Amino acid sequence: MSGIKDKVIVITGASSGIGEATALLLAARGAKLVLAARGIERLAALSARIESAGGKAIHAQVDVARREDVSRIVEMAISHFGRLDVLVNNAGIGPISPLDDLRVDDWDAMIDINIKGVLYGIAAALPTFRKQGAGHFVNVASTAAHRIVPGMAVYAGTKFAVRAISEGLRQEAGTALRVTVISPGMTRTGFADSMTSPELKAQTQSTMEKLGIPPGAIARAIAFAIEQPADVDVGEIIVRPTAQS
Repeated sequence: MSGIKDKVIVITGASSGIGEATALLLAARGAKLVLAARGIERLAALSARIESAGGKAIHAQVDVARREDVSRIVEMAISHFGRLDVLVNNAGIGPISPLDDLRVDDWDAMIDINIKGVLYGIAAALPTFRKQGAGHFVNVASTAAHRIVPGMAVYAGTKFAVRAISEGLRQEAGTALRVTVISPGMTRTGFADSMTSPELKAQTQSTMEKLGIPPGAIARAIAFAIEQPADVDVGEIIVRPTAQS
């Protein structure tokens, strides 16, 4: 199956930012969406917006740090739509800070959501994809997985892990499955909301306002990877502002 129309697509972290923009774009192109996020009110509003515009979307409150939650959203896609074509592992947080701050709780949260959340998505969807003989993982990493800067050691480590896991999965996937990594640069989202370092939070918000590209730019990259023919695997797309170093 190529293109986007009628594909059943699960999106985690769908209630805002890149996830929300991706949901709106894919719905407009005819996808059947299963939307997952922790923020149920925003998620419900997005689902209703898509439905009112003639699209198809269902939703559920999901914490990707809980394996049973991720399994449930995949089961929900299959029970409601009969199959699953694409899993967009988009949920992520970025409470960046210098290592000297010893914000160990933040480190744990990034590992649980940014790494384990992706692994739980793979564990939930891979058996279904194998059974179907087709399926596509789209894992959202970051330009931090390519370039490390002070304050981002743990965050970058989690995104390096997403790239490594994705490449290993791609090599194991065989000819029937596809794996894509999307690495966004500075994007105007709520990325700074999870930051517990006041200095880095203010700095990030300022930089985002000056340089950030709209989340729709990342959504278009995700759509591009999904719409390719089944025998074309887009390995990775890096999307960043032209002004970003």
